[in-house]
Amino acid sequence: MPDHHNLPSLSGPPRCVLVKPSQRSRRGQEVARAVLAFFILAIALYTIHGFLPALVWGCVFAIATWPLYTRTRRAWPQAAKGLLLPFIFTAAMALIFVIPMMLITLEAVGEAQSALAWLEKARQSGVPVPQAVSHLPFGSQTLTSWWQAHLANPQDVSGLTGALDSKGVALTKAVGSQIAHRGTLFCFSIVTLFFLYKDGVSVIRQCRVASRRAFGKRGETIARQIVASIHGTVQGLVLVGMAEGLLMGVVYFLCGAPHPALFGVITAVAAMIPFCAMIAVGLVSLLILAQGASVAGIATFCIGAVVIFVADHFVRPVLIGGSTKLPFLWVLLGILGGAETWGLLGLFVGPAAMAALDLLWRRWTTGSERPEPPLPPA
Repeated sequence: MPDHHNLPSLSGPPRCVLVKPSQRSRRGQEVARAVLAFFILAIALYTIHGFLPALVWGCVFAIATWPLYTRTRRAWPQAAKGLLLPFIFTAAMALIFVIPMMLITLEAVGEAQSALAWLEKARQSGVPVPQAVSHLPFGSQTLTSWWQAHLANPQDVSGLTGALDSKGVALTKAVGSQIAHRGTLFCFSIVTLFFLYKDGVSVIRQCRVASRRAFGKRGETIARQIVASIHGTVQGLVLVGMAEGLLMGVVYFLCGAPHPALFGVITAVAAMIPFCAMIAVGLVSLLILAQGASVAGIATFCIGAVVIFVADHFVRPVLIGGSTKLPFLWVLLGILGGAETWGLLGLFVGPAAMAALDLLWRRWTTGSERPEPPLPPA
């Protein structure tokens, strides 16, 4: 007979029996949570994929200027408590890009009006051979013959420009669409930069916590390497490019180049991409030669070649590779490969990726690493 004293009471309240989940069940829940998190992340990234370049640009601007912003915040604590200091820094960053673009746009509008007037005159009376062609050191006779055969006759000029009219309309539409798209992304990058300035301390703390939880201390080490790479890239590309543009603008002015300030800005922008500044210098040298100043044109080209050679082979490798101890070949591959793959954004993403890869390679092959560059102070 069963012992009725050991049976559960049917008259009392039901008792909850806690059953510990098995190890297999816990693993299944962890896998399910991981899949759900990945699915949510994929949906979120797909939703904002059109604005991801703008977000990355905002992060690059914030990382590059964060040390300066931190020092200013410590020196001006009252402004740092509200929105004044983030607004001032954001406005300053916007003006750094807006002012050169306004100068280029104004100059382009003025030159376009002059070009249209010259084109209309060329359709009516042709294009005479410039006097500067006769002063060229070589090829003067060949160029004169070609010019008289193709451009001196008004009918030839009308036929040539007529074929370009339809292509010009399509090109104008495409350029206008790209300008509108890029302008929208730039505005969103500036908005992102403002909020990163405003909530930067909290963002840095959250990123550190997330990195340690996901990857441990190695994740923070890689983050330090990426941040140092971005700082070095900004110094090596942007600041050196601006210095090249300023120096060459003075050279253009002294050598009598047309619109020296405009071409100085163009040279600075081109100098941010390795080996591209010579295109701008060569163009300005040709314009000076076309004015009949052969010595000034040759001097401009030689000075530009020396400046660019020194900047690309001595200054930039030290600034970009010195902050992360990255070999020059890796720096060059990161810049050129990043620019080819990601456009202008790749100038910063490429070296950062190569710096992280170099750190992982050194850890894997030697088990040691060089001293870690410090993160910007929060």
